[in-house]
Formats: sequence, C-alpha cells, structure tokens
Amino acid sequence: MKRLIVDVRPGEYAVTRLAPDAPVPSGLLDLTDVLVSVTRTPAEVSIIAPASFAMDGQPLGASQKTEKSWRLLTVRGPLEFTLTGIMAALAGELAAAGVSLFALSTYDTDHLLVKQTDLGRAVLALRAAGHEVVVAPEA
Repeated sequence: MKRLIVDVRPGEYAVTRLAPDAPVPSGLLDLTDVLVSVTRTPAEVSIIAPASFAMDGQPLGASQKTEKSWRLLTVRGPLEFTLTGIMAALAGELAAAGVSLFALSTYDTDHLLVKQTDLGRAVLALRAAGHEVVVAPEA
C-alpha cells in the first residue's frame, strides 16, 4: 500500500439518521468550510455534519437518531479512480487496533470518522502502518 497523508480535521462531527421523506435541514448545505454529507436511500436520510450544527431545533420527526463524538480523518487527495484498496487498507489497519470507523468517499478522496475516544489509537495505528498523520493544532 502506498504511503498516504491523512489529515485529522478539527472539531467534532455527528452522524444523524432521519426518516426517508425528511427534508434536508435548513442551512446545512450553507456550511462550506467543513465536511457535510447528505445521503438519501429508500429507508433513511443520513447526514454527516459538524456536531455544532444545531439539528435539535429542526422539525425532524421521531425517527431522528444522532450519534455524536466522531472525529474526521481525511485522506489527502485527490485520489485517482484507478487506485484500489485504499479504504480496505485503512479499515484493516484500524480494525487491527480495535478502532471502529464510519467510512465515506467523495469524488476526490476518502474520509474516515472514528470516535473521539479512539482518535489516539487511530493515529498511532495509521502511523505504525507507515502513513503520515497530520493533526490540526486545534484538533
């Protein structure tokens, strides 16, 4: 596996589940300096956004579930579509260290969310595997 550069992004993230017919919370897509992901399937709407985004005040319905205390690790890209095994390798390295993850890919790169309590172990595991991990000063 090629040596990767992984950036630990500042701030806490949350993963939220909404009903499949729920509207995207107002203002969510106005956040432009952080990662925001909205995925709609026939069964749910999943949102990844900074935990500081106040979804509590939104009329989201009873099916809302939120899991907070996630930290975002981003593989520095852009990555070529022809590259294979990046997410599998990172997931395997973290699994070997006992770190669970929530994975997300965008057009340019891959992102991993790990629980705040696992961040130190995740950084150590990735560095031990030969990757450069850059932790933001405010992270």
